[in-house]
Amino acid sequence: MKKYDVLIIGAGIAGLYAAMQLPKSKKVLVVCKDIPWECNTFYAQGGMSTALNEADISVHVEDTMAAGAYHNDKEAVEILSRTSLVTTPDIISQGMEFDTDEEGNILYTKEAAHSTERIVHAGGDATGRYMHYFMMVQNKHQLQKNTLVYDLLIEDGRCYGVKASVNYRPTTIYADDVIIASGGIGSLYAYNTNSRTISADIHGICVEKGIELSDMEFMQFHPTVFVDTPYARKLLLTEALRGEGAHVVDDDGNRFLFEYDNRGELASRDIVARGIFDYKRKTGKNAYLDFSMFEEKWFEHRFPNITRTFGALGYYFPKDKVSISPAFHYANGGIKCDTYGCIEGMEGLYVIGEAARTGVHGANRLASNSLLEGMVFAKRAVDHLLGKEQIVLKTPEFEKDYANILHKDNDKTYKHKLRQVMWDDIGIIRTTQGLHEAKNLIYDMKNREIGRLLELRLNTASAIVDAALARKESLGSHYMES
Repeated sequence: MKKYDVLIIGAGIAGLYAAMQLPKSKKVLVVCKDIPWECNTFYAQGGMSTALNEADISVHVEDTMAAGAYHNDKEAVEILSRTSLVTTPDIISQGMEFDTDEEGNILYTKEAAHSTERIVHAGGDATGRYMHYFMMVQNKHQLQKNTLVYDLLIEDGRCYGVKASVNYRPTTIYADDVIIASGGIGSLYAYNTNSRTISADIHGICVEKGIELSDMEFMQFHPTVFVDTPYARKLLLTEALRGEGAHVVDDDGNRFLFEYDNRGELASRDIVARGIFDYKRKTGKNAYLDFSMFEEKWFEHRFPNITRTFGALGYYFPKDKVSISPAFHYANGGIKCDTYGCIEGMEGLYVIGEAARTGVHGANRLASNSLLEGMVFAKRAVDHLLGKEQIVLKTPEFEKDYANILHKDNDKTYKHKLRQVMWDDIGIIRTTQGLHEAKNLIYDMKNREIGRLLELRLNTASAIVDAALARKESLGSHYMES
């Protein structure tokens, strides 16, 4: 029997930073579903927020709370901001290089709903990629790819490991402690900015095991995404573009967002996404991101990835404007835990990063708080894990296995149907009728001949619909039209 001290599910920023905090003396296994860089961290463009100093903590907390419609857990937000004064210098001291000016001072930028410039970035618009690479290089533990977790081994309120498909073979992995760092739920939506591996499997297992998901109605949609591509993952146009001064315009060049909020393009994400969605629906006009105010050389230096990616599609930035639509971006809710990533009533199981619901984001995430959240709560989970008494337990036998039925013939058709329903009825603007129709459709699919993985997706989709139906009033990213 193969057994580890710690198993980490997910190799994004939360999982890798947790691995960095665990000593070499521990037997640690980090697993990811695909290749390690196929994760949301890799695609994070804008940057990472960090408190500038002691005095900035209260301001950062207030910005985060205001963006989250004051649905946040204030204690968790204070922990997030205060701990950034430890975690940001920590990775810089270990060699993480953020963008600096000629004198070597770190450059800070501002994004929507921040009241000051407190966002560090790397490689211009490739912060996630740079941080991910840095943490991959720092990782001193075993990393195993092509590992798809399809069950948690739980008995009498304790987790003993997982069942997974490793290189397409059913494998049982035992561990004293399991850290879930598997990310959000992006692949449930027809339009999303997430990595293809983010499909809510672990959330679905939690539903099955009676582990609570919380704030699942608060799904965040990014306002500015290029959706004219055949893939489910669409091309994100970072918030930093608007932070630097890009405009959102219609076919006639009209900056229509001021009709929705006096901050225009710099209102919080939920308002901007809703404004674009509503305006397009109401007028039949298209929406564009206009960069024509930027100087070419500066733009290319500040946003090299965007310039290159869109250049390959035939766009010439900053001269050309590009059509945009909102798309699913981030799960504010998730697996309910405390500020150490502990799950109530469950021993040996932690959750961190986007998979977790710590209460930091409330009803709507403040831009660039996600990379920071991944680091801060990874550190706290590992501190808790290393600080507790180690008890030697006999591992029970786990018989049931789903390995031969992970996928069934019609899964793909149902999966696409589910994505469309999520987008149409559980998306940016919701109605009670639409939510009930979605609930029935999901229920119907669950009673078909389906594979294990689709069943897990449907469990998570059900949790989102139920949470949305339970909250009658609009709040933050949950917007009810009727």
